Amino acid sequence: MHYFPDEPHVPEQQQATAVMHLRFEDVSQNGRVMLDALPHGLGPAIWVKLLRASPVEALMTTQGIIPILTRLIIEGGDGPVAAREPLALKGSYQLARTEDAASEVNRLILAMWLSAMWLSASARRSRTYGPPPPGAGEPIQVGRVFAEHVFTRPFAEPGARKVLRFDAQDLPPVPPERYAWRSPEALMGLPAGAEPFDPEPTLDPIPIAFGLDHTDGNQHVNSLVYPRLFAEAALRRLAQHGHGTAVLARRV
Repeated sequence: MHYFPDEPHVPEQQQATAVMHLRFEDVSQNGRVMLDALPHGLGPAIWVKLLRASPVEALMTTQGIIPILTRLIIEGGDGPVAAREPLALKGSYQLARTEDAASEVNRLILAMWLSAMWLSASARRSRTYGPPPPGAGEPIQVGRVFAEHVFTRPFAEPGARKVLRFDAQDLPPVPPERYAWRSPEALMGLPAGAEPFDPEPTLDPIPIAFGLDHTDGNQHVNSLVYPRLFAEAALRRLAQHGHGTAVLARRV
C-alpha cells in the first residue's frame, strides 16, 4: 500500500535547497521526469548541502556507522519539462528512533524528504524540442522522494552490526523523535481502488541476473536498480494481459 510520510518540522540547519541538472534520458518522450532520476537529487540537496562535514558523516568515516537505505518512495509530478531544464530542489532530513513492543529502542533512523517544494523537485514548464507548451515558463512540481535509512555497521561482524546508540559529539545518544516503522509486509497491499490482474501472485518469466554493474560501495545491489526492474516487469504483465504499454510509471 502506498504511503508517503508527512514531512516533519525540522530546524533550518536540517533543510536546504539545491539545483540538479538532468541527463537527456531522465525525461520521457511526453516530458515527464523519470522516477529513477529523482532520487539523485538527494545528493546535492541533502548529502552535500546538509550531511557533508556533519556528525553523521563523522559516524561514517570514523566509526563505520552508515545509514543504509531501507525504503524509498518516489512520486512523479507534472510536466512537460525540457531535458536542459535544471530542477530546483528542496530537501530536509530527520534523525529518529524506532521502538519495539516493550518500548525499547531497536533502530536509529535517518529519514530524508526531497521535493521541488519539499526532495521535492520543481522546474519550469518547457519542451526539449518543438514549440513551447501552454503555460511555458511557469514553475511546476515534477516529483518528490522519501528515503528511509537505518544506521548500521555493514562491515562489522554480524553480531556487532546493529546500532542502538550514537557515541559522537554533537549528536544525542538516542534521537528524541520516535519514528513509525512500517514492516515490508505492510507495504505489499494494492493502492486504494486498484484491482489485481491475477488472483494470486505470478512469477515474472524473465530471470534476473545481478552483476557488479548493479552494485555500489555499500556492498549490495544499488536501490535505484529496482524501480526500473519493477517497471519493466509491470509492462510485460500488461502486454501479457493484452493491455497497451504506452504508459509511464509515476509512483513506486
